Amino acid sequence: MTTPPTNPRPRAPGDSRRAQRIAEMIRVDHAGEYGAVAIYRGQRAVLGRAAATRRAAAEIAQMEAQEQEHLDAFDTLIAQRRVRPTALAPVWDAAGFALGAATALIGEKAAHACTEAVEEVIEQHYAAQIVELEADGAEPELTAAFTKFREEELEHRDTAIAEGSREAPGYGLLTGLIKAGCRAAIRISEKV
Repeated sequence: MTTPPTNPRPRAPGDSRRAQRIAEMIRVDHAGEYGAVAIYRGQRAVLGRAAATRRAAAEIAQMEAQEQEHLDAFDTLIAQRRVRPTALAPVWDAAGFALGAATALIGEKAAHACTEAVEEVIEQHYAAQIVELEADGAEPELTAAFTKFREEELEHRDTAIAEGSREAPGYGLLTGLIKAGCRAAIRISEKV
């Protein structure tokens, strides 16, 4: 389990905008990891039932375990830094599970296409946050955690591609819709 970073120094009175931005980052990343765990649970619920897809379900379980580690780290950060979590967590849980199950029902390759699309958006999101944090330099532990999580998201994306995500029926449409949904969820979860 990853130990979440702690606040390295007390905030100066003029740091309220930075503190608000860090809270937004933690809130949205917590929501994203929450949704990722739900997506993988939905995929496993479908793929774990048939003998032909049990290997894929086992791979998905490994990715889900890493996402759960990320979520656990953000749970701790939410508590330590007294960040209000998104009010939409129940929505992201239901939507994530439904997305995972629906893509798995289309087939193993569609489930992998879902993983590729989600992880690509999340990786890009983490990359932008890392650039922002590095420019400020005030949160080295948070930057390191985001960097580790980003690398693991890239591994998940690469696994999905290696498993044939791009052979999914309607790949372009499917991944385009999923990416658009992820980007919308990110914007909403930063504030709500």
